[in-house]
Amino acid sequence: MTKHILITNDDGASAPGLGTLARALQAVGQVTVIAPERNWSASGHSKTMHSPLRADPGKLPNGIPALITNGSPTDAIALGLMGLAEPPIHLVVTGINIGANLGHDVTYSGTVTAAIEATIAGVPALAISLDSRDKHADTRVAASFAAQLARIVLARGLPPKTLLNVNVPLKPPASLRGVRITRMGARIYHDELIRQLDPHGQPYFWIGGHPPDGLQELGTDIWALSEGYISITPIQLDFTAYKALEQLRNWGIEDGFSDGSQALLSLDGVEGNLI
Repeated sequence: MTKHILITNDDGASAPGLGTLARALQAVGQVTVIAPERNWSASGHSKTMHSPLRADPGKLPNGIPALITNGSPTDAIALGLMGLAEPPIHLVVTGINIGANLGHDVTYSGTVTAAIEATIAGVPALAISLDSRDKHADTRVAASFAAQLARIVLARGLPPKTLLNVNVPLKPPASLRGVRITRMGARIYHDELIRQLDPHGQPYFWIGGHPPDGLQELGTDIWALSEGYISITPIQLDFTAYKALEQLRNWGIEDGFSDGSQALLSLDGVEGNLI
């Protein structure tokens, strides 16, 4: 049976990397593209709930047919999985993002969170990013690797509620050192608040600063990319801090709210109405 692959990105339908990815994946299976009409970088897991969504037929810059939506990358995947793409969907691939998504970047990234949307729905997903800030960077190596990895995942599957976050160095194939399975590293951000005045004298703000870097710890995605390896990081949706469970239980919070003990629920000095 031909495998059906749904793809989107967060750089928008006009981004060249999306078309390159779609073309490479056509050698793996049937490809459906649902992509946002504009750039949604750093949008996080944004899902439209209170306004209508549209998805109009269009084409990518390389001529591949696509549905172009006014929604977010997460919306694009949700629309596809809920019936806008012909079921069944066997794999979701997002990207190719221009800019690495390392460490805590995954919480901001529209590329990764679109893959998370698929994972929540029980569909295996890959998020593909290229370590470059040049929107015209050559994405063919990343697309070729994505297609190879897609074949493996379609054949073997992924653990439940787990996706693969893939970061590819901007290097020709001969310069790549290989592939490493990695853990998330620690990003260091250098954000700065930039204050300006508009023509009416009213303040507005930009979040600026230097690009993030990270700790070069052996075995992390940050380390692998810096050493010239393609990084594959499995990400699970269970955010529970298991090591903290026993510590919190030892605080006695559960006992304080046990039946018959309402001392911690006093409403003295609390404003507002009861629901």
